[in-house]
Amino acid sequence: MKRLLLITTLVLSAIAQTPPAAPARPPRTPPPTRDPHTPGYVKAKDLPDATLPSPKQNGNFIIGPTHNPDPAMTVQPGVPQGTVIDFTMESKDSKIYPGIARERNTFPRQDPADPTKLIISSHPAPYTRKVSVYVPKQYVPGTAAPFIVGADGPDKSLFIALDNLIHQKRVPAMVAISIGNGSGDAQGSQRGLEYDTMSGLYAEFVEKEVLPLVEAKANVKLTKDPDARATMGGSSGGSAALIMAWFHPEWYHRVLTYSGTYVNQQWPLDPNYPLGAWDFHSNKALIANSPRKPLRLWLEISDRDNLITRDAHHDWVLANEHMARVLKAKGYPYQFLFVKNAGHTDRAVKAQTLAEALEYIWQGYKPRQK
Repeated sequence: MKRLLLITTLVLSAIAQTPPAAPARPPRTPPPTRDPHTPGYVKAKDLPDATLPSPKQNGNFIIGPTHNPDPAMTVQPGVPQGTVIDFTMESKDSKIYPGIARERNTFPRQDPADPTKLIISSHPAPYTRKVSVYVPKQYVPGTAAPFIVGADGPDKSLFIALDNLIHQKRVPAMVAISIGNGSGDAQGSQRGLEYDTMSGLYAEFVEKEVLPLVEAKANVKLTKDPDARATMGGSSGGSAALIMAWFHPEWYHRVLTYSGTYVNQQWPLDPNYPLGAWDFHSNKALIANSPRKPLRLWLEISDRDNLITRDAHHDWVLANEHMARVLKAKGYPYQFLFVKNAGHTDRAVKAQTLAEALEYIWQGYKPRQK
């Protein structure tokens, strides 16, 4: 009996000393499967299953439900392989991004006084980011190379695709710079601050702090020609790709995005763009109401892509449909793929489409005469 009482006392003591459970992440309802022919969506050409549009075609297309990988996404015998140089960057060395993080076990909460705003608990925090640089075998030392900047790196699939596409002369011999984010996700995180902020700051960080290191560590020279510079990414990395080119078209002309987060993820709030990236295509219509920029874009969205129902500005499918509409109305060269049988930044879709997407965004490229 004494033994039982002792065990009971120890158990109760342990329970009393156990810290309270962390708040549970707010539940998310699985996104519904959207019909590409929904009223209000852009008119798009429905392609035969397992086929893609020509990289020379502009406009809106529907593909799927089968997603066979492009042979260009696998290592091919006899194809020269580029060199990959890896390095890291520390937050303490950045004058632009000293680092932030959301408080542990906290999540964004709606402001009771204004449902369009979120209450975020965030604090300064250090980070280490990875950078991978792909240098093609065909690069001639000392020459100014075209390049593509990718978010959420390293991206080995991009490097494999470039080996094959450069060898087949479907794209120019380019350097690829795959930059890791500064950690975390969404509002209050370093990644969210970098990718979802509607300003030129992230492009300026790349230009001033990343590219000089790339040139020094990979022993390459990067072109200053904006027509020979591209950006790419998925999700918030996709919206970041467009934001880079939109706010600095003197640096970038070519943009490639998967499941672009053209929704209201920006934090802190910017009164100039109160709906974040949704303002690219909202009633404010940043794209529609601005002079056309010298941009060429490839966009993808999936039928089971993200949908957050807390407000009217977190539907990834609708946002990308709106993007296609405003790009067409403004006369931009673009290709938009609505993909059936796919999810957010779907890997199978990327394996099927990345090679064609890269070929599309580099259409019309002509090296500057020396």
